[in-house]
Amino acid sequence: MSTVMYIKASPMGELSYSTAVADAFVKAYVESHPDDEIKKLDVFARRLPAVDFETASAKYKIMHGREHSESERRIWGEVVSLIDEFKSADKYVIATPMWNFSIPYRLKQYIDIIVQPGHTFTVTADGNYEGLVQGRPVFVAYARGGEYPAGSAGEAFDLQKRYLELVLGFMGFTDIRSVVIEPTLAGGADTAKQKREAAVAKAAQMAESF
Repeated sequence: MSTVMYIKASPMGELSYSTAVADAFVKAYVESHPDDEIKKLDVFARRLPAVDFETASAKYKIMHGREHSESERRIWGEVVSLIDEFKSADKYVIATPMWNFSIPYRLKQYIDIIVQPGHTFTVTADGNYEGLVQGRPVFVAYARGGEYPAGSAGEAFDLQKRYLELVLGFMGFTDIRSVVIEPTLAGGADTAKQKREAAVAKAAQMAESF
């Protein structure tokens, strides 16, 4: 039995295109993998520790074995708990819209929390980075109001998919699968509906071999 972590990064509920695609993927996955467990993490609903001075201070004091306060021990414990929760999964599903050409700030905050040395990556003896979350597939549903296809002038503005794939690769992911739904706004309601239906169907099909 495998555990799948489903990370939702849209606050839009049923109006979210990325969530609709990821939900279809998860539904189809459950149908073909009935014994697997789905754990959901909504970054807009979950309380996440702030990535502030106190958290940074706790991180460096504890990591370097320096004297630290009870408050610092507690806040770093929250960070490690979130990292352990993330690493406990065997597979991952992420739903994210594009916000200002990148990802929502709450997903970025979550990433800033879990990407930590000694936990999700390390530095090798020769000075290179090595991801510690290896051998696990991830499916990402991306939604964008406009269009940013590869090879187009708009591609340069896509800091959503490019960044997420970079940071996932940094943590050790090599099996990264995705469905992009675009445009959800620029082409009008009829185009958005057609794109949604096509993306949902594609995601459901991809789930069978995940």
